[in-house]
Amino acid sequence: MTNILPEDQREELLKVLEARFEKNMDRHVGISWAKVQAKLEANLEKLWVLSEMERTEGEPDVVEYDEKTDEYVFYDCSTESPKGRRSVCYDQEALEARKKHKPENSAMNMAAEMGIDLLTEEQYWKLQKLGNFDLKTSSWVKTPADIRKLGGAIFCDRRYDTVFTYHNGADSYYAARGFRGSLRI
Repeated sequence: MTNILPEDQREELLKVLEARFEKNMDRHVGISWAKVQAKLEANLEKLWVLSEMERTEGEPDVVEYDEKTDEYVFYDCSTESPKGRRSVCYDQEALEARKKHKPENSAMNMAAEMGIDLLTEEQYWKLQKLGNFDLKTSSWVKTPADIRKLGGAIFCDRRYDTVFTYHNGADSYYAARGFRGSLRI
C-alpha cells in the first residue's frame, strides 16, 4: 500500500516546508526551492514520509543536494530531538529484551514505519555544523554492527558548545532521548 496525502494536506505541507526552507537559507546555500518542490511533487510517497517527519515534530529541511544521485537530502532540523519520537529504545531486539517497563516502540522500528533512516554519527555531526541542536535532549544515531552486537547503541547531543557521542545499552530509553532521521528525494 502506498501512502499518498490528500491534495489539501499536500498543499499545506508544501507551504510549511517552503516557509522553513526560506527561513533557513544557510542550511542549503545554492539550492532552489522551485527545484525541490518539483522533485517533491513528482514523488508523492516521499511527501507522505515528510508529513510523518513533520507530524512527529522533526521539522524536516533540505540540508544538501547530491549531484551524483540527483537527490535532495532532508534531515530533522528541530532544535531538540523530535517530541513525537522520544522515550524509545534503540531497536526491536532491545525492545524484546526489556522485561519490565518496556517503551512503546524503538527508534529503528519507528524510522522504518515512517520511511526514514536514522542519522549516522557522521550525518549528526554535519547537522551540528548547521546550528545548535539537542542542547537539552539527545538523539539515537545509527549504531555500528560491532557495537550493537555487544548490546550497545550510540547517541549524540550538544553540551558545553561541543558535540558528544556516547554509548548506552540499546534497551535503555529516556524521556529526553529520541532520534533524528534523513530522507533522500
